[in-house]
Amino acid sequence: MTITKRDTDAKRALQGLDDERSSVRLRAALAVGTAPDPRFVDKLIERCAIEPDFFVRDMLTWALTRHPVAVTMPGLVREVRSGRAQARSQALHTLSKIGDRGAWPAITRALLTDADDEVARSAWRTAVVLVPEGEEPALAAMLATQLGRGERETQLSLSRALVALGEATAPALLSATTAPDPRVRVHALATQRFRRDPDTGFEFAIEEAKRVVALGGSGREGR
Repeated sequence: MTITKRDTDAKRALQGLDDERSSVRLRAALAVGTAPDPRFVDKLIERCAIEPDFFVRDMLTWALTRHPVAVTMPGLVREVRSGRAQARSQALHTLSKIGDRGAWPAITRALLTDADDEVARSAWRTAVVLVPEGEEPALAAMLATQLGRGERETQLSLSRALVALGEATAPALLSATTAPDPRVRVHALATQRFRRDPDTGFEFAIEEAKRVVALGGSGREGR
């Protein structure tokens, strides 16, 4: 069998993805994305699950988006069910970049409520991108169950996802403003404010919501 230059380059790139130097892995991922080949896909997905460098992971995702959806989708959908949190998170992130709604059934309640904040945040962002027309209210209601969760960065991610759903978010947020948990009420009120006026900034919206809740307000005026 004749070994072509393409085969040689492919072998070199695949080896580069496992190099101990992040700069070499970055160049290898760039090379793979520049010359897409279905033989690369499994290795790219496998590497996403363990790659420690953010910039390399981003390049791996880019390389995957350069391949046909029919080739990448099955492996990514399998990966969102992985026992490794990074594998789930990165697969979700890549699906959001591909943007094919055929992956929507893979965005399960389990992912949207994943115990790992990074996975959940990736699932929220991906769900907003992939949600089919007409399913926005149900997704908003599901996301609203996560209000009050986590630290500020996680809360901001959730608020952004809810805001991105537009008017479909309003009923779920309004209901959450009277939740028993004050953290949920604060987050709901802040998201309402953030939705009405993004220029105020999320931190300001949170502090304002805390004052409202402390004074016994429900924010039902924020319809």
